[in-house]
Amino acid sequence: MKKTSLDVLPAEGGLGTEPLLAVDDLHVEFGTRAGIVRAVNGVSYTLDPGETLAVLGESGSGKSVTAQAIMGILDVPPARIPKGEIRFRGTDLLKLSEEARTQVRGQRIAMIFQDALSALNPVFTVGWQIAEMFRVHRGMSKREGVKKAVELMDRVRIPAARQRVNDYPHQFSGGMRQRIMIAMAIALDPEVLIADEPTTALDVTVQAQIMELLAELQRESNMGMILITHDLGVVADVADKIAVMYGGRIVENASVHDIYKSPAHPYTKGLLESIPRVDLKGQDLYAIKGLPPNLLDMPTGCAFHPRCPYRQDNCVTDVPPLYEISGTRNSACHYWREVLDGDNR
Repeated sequence: MKKTSLDVLPAEGGLGTEPLLAVDDLHVEFGTRAGIVRAVNGVSYTLDPGETLAVLGESGSGKSVTAQAIMGILDVPPARIPKGEIRFRGTDLLKLSEEARTQVRGQRIAMIFQDALSALNPVFTVGWQIAEMFRVHRGMSKREGVKKAVELMDRVRIPAARQRVNDYPHQFSGGMRQRIMIAMAIALDPEVLIADEPTTALDVTVQAQIMELLAELQRESNMGMILITHDLGVVADVADKIAVMYGGRIVENASVHDIYKSPAHPYTKGLLESIPRVDLKGQDLYAIKGLPPNLLDMPTGCAFHPRCPYRQDNCVTDVPPLYEISGTRNSACHYWREVLDGDNR
């Protein structure tokens, strides 16, 4: 009898000392006419059950590409993963067959995409799209699937779910469409949920509601969650730890408390100082100078050095390793001590 991914992977609860999810030295590159784009360069992080990891960085830093590699939804080619491991419950997903990855995708690891209107199919009702998860993965009938869809729409607090299950995506507001995406992602009770910019283009009130909903769903199921965002303000109340990405690398990782109290990388410090604050009302808002690096022509040495106020000669020539500051904190900056001590430049 042929094994499926559910046979290959350890059952829920059998973790031992292995993290729920571990990304280890992951590299992702894309072949283009202009050359090789190295979008992810040696990313490593872990996630435990019930834990929230926030992955921060500007557009183009590699956050979403890393998530797509975890999900196994990169277009190959042009994408290629030349190096690295993605271990889910100790099993390297990159070594599984495509058939096995399909069984993991959605059932064990699910993803909420950032643009709900584009991610939902406009020609099918939202109920049909939610029910498809149960028809494909659980073998339910159409009637049973729609019944489960109504239950999930109720669970994510969509008013009058029974009446709206046959509505189309364009008939919902942006916040309601995002709730539909969340309902699809949690349909099969995944152990890992990846939320890629789940509050993009939503107003502040709806953002808070979506984040509160995700936190509540996480508490109910003890799933691990990766929250991808460029907004430090969104993650302050929900994340346990933060990984900051720049130019395809993690440049700092630490607990959320440590990051907010005293950043150890100039880029993280710049992101924090860019957040509007009530006590600085009337003053110019800080902005990190320059532009993110061109992935086709990366700067020598530290990728952040063209924009960095702490830059010294060795920053231009030497790529900084991920220095260990403590057992749970790292910074890829030659001058992390000066940054940590609050030395302003």
